[in-house]
Amino acid sequence: MHSLWTKLMGAFVLVILVGTGMVVFLMSQTTTNQFELYITQTGQQQAVQLAPVAADYYTRSGSWNGIDVALRNPWGYRITSNGMDGDMMGDMGGWSGHDMNEPHMMDDMAMVFSDRIILVQANGTVVVDTAGTLIGSYLQTDDLAKGAPIIASGQQIGTLIITPLDIPATPAGDFLSAVNRSALLAGIAAGSLALILGSVLFVQIICPLRRLSTAAQGIAAGDLSQRVQLNGHDEISQVAATFNHMAETLQRFAAERRNMIGDIAHDLRTPLSIIQSNLEAMLDGVLPTTPEELTSLHQETLHLNRLITDLRTLSLAESGQLHLQKQTVEPGSLVQQVSDRMHLSAQEKNIILETDIASDLPPVQVDPERLMQVMTNLVDNAIRYNTNGSRVIVAVRPAKGHIELSVSDNGPGIPPEDIPHLFERFWRAEKSRNRATGGSGLGLAIVKQLIEAHHGEVQVESQTGSGTRFTIRLPVA
Repeated sequence: MHSLWTKLMGAFVLVILVGTGMVVFLMSQTTTNQFELYITQTGQQQAVQLAPVAADYYTRSGSWNGIDVALRNPWGYRITSNGMDGDMMGDMGGWSGHDMNEPHMMDDMAMVFSDRIILVQANGTVVVDTAGTLIGSYLQTDDLAKGAPIIASGQQIGTLIITPLDIPATPAGDFLSAVNRSALLAGIAAGSLALILGSVLFVQIICPLRRLSTAAQGIAAGDLSQRVQLNGHDEISQVAATFNHMAETLQRFAAERRNMIGDIAHDLRTPLSIIQSNLEAMLDGVLPTTPEELTSLHQETLHLNRLITDLRTLSLAESGQLHLQKQTVEPGSLVQQVSDRMHLSAQEKNIILETDIASDLPPVQVDPERLMQVMTNLVDNAIRYNTNGSRVIVAVRPAKGHIELSVSDNGPGIPPEDIPHLFERFWRAEKSRNRATGGSGLGLAIVKQLIEAHHGEVQVESQTGSGTRFTIRLPVA
């Protein structure tokens, strides 16, 4: 009872019933009003044609007694009155002579045999009513307006009203009933057709929503492979496309999380294994406790500390909780400090490290320690992945509304298929994860997060065999 299909169908049925009822009611009212108007106008036309008969009768007899017989049979009255003086016939004023010979007048006269005739005196009293219900009563002006005046000797001596006897029992009443019945049947037929078409439409709406619901339940149960088939380009299809995109994103994030956990376990296990094995060997007396061995163990603990620190920094940056100690910094001096710090590492690999600092650089509002960490990571990567004799250039120059920091080299470059993954956590082009040829895979991910925390952006350009260039854009202070 709470399904969407039931609610839609219930609302649709209600709309159909209300709409059909209103249409049938308004159509019935309009038809009745217009038909009554037609009856009234037709009765007035008949009354106008019979009014001279009534006037002539009253002139001849001096009273209304027996007038109903003359009005019901005007042709018989004419035959009877033909035996009278011709001058009296001339007083009938438009009823005798040419008008009485018109064919359409005979048809109109014939209609009075099935009509109700009401004759009202000048004072408003009903003296003739072929239905026998209004004799002696008074009629209002509105009722008198539906008839035709009876004029004799230039004066109105009464009013003649012709109307159907009883509309429901006459062909006119049958016509109205047939029209109302047809309107009701048409409304029922149209409502039934609309209900069938609405059912088909609602099924087309409900089925995709049910598929979405089933897929969402699968996602909630942990099946991230759930997808919804797309049919068309309407709003429901757009929702399905959004759902599929969400499912793909969740599946990718789940895979990344699994890979990240494996990468963290690998990077933590290696130094811990080295420390554990060396300490066990020292405890067993197999490995002497010399300053060199202790230094090696100390280096492994430093590596663990750096890895944990990088993970914490990346986590805080991604969650927006990294607190930056921003200061107004001269970017040229910062680049020079990074070059001085990395100069010895470059010499050890016979790599030329140069700086290119433009003059009149605007100051920037940054956290100097974090920006030094970013530049150090980029320079360290350039030195690590380049061969002897390569050149690494650290540059800074002004640009419109910001400054550009760049680290470029003329080394082997980065394959195009690897560039989209450079800033992913734990991603490394060297899949063996050998620490001699690469780091933990967190350096560039930290670079991206720290630069975005400064409201800047980082880009990479590289061609295989032509070197690589990392560019950082930061807004000026």
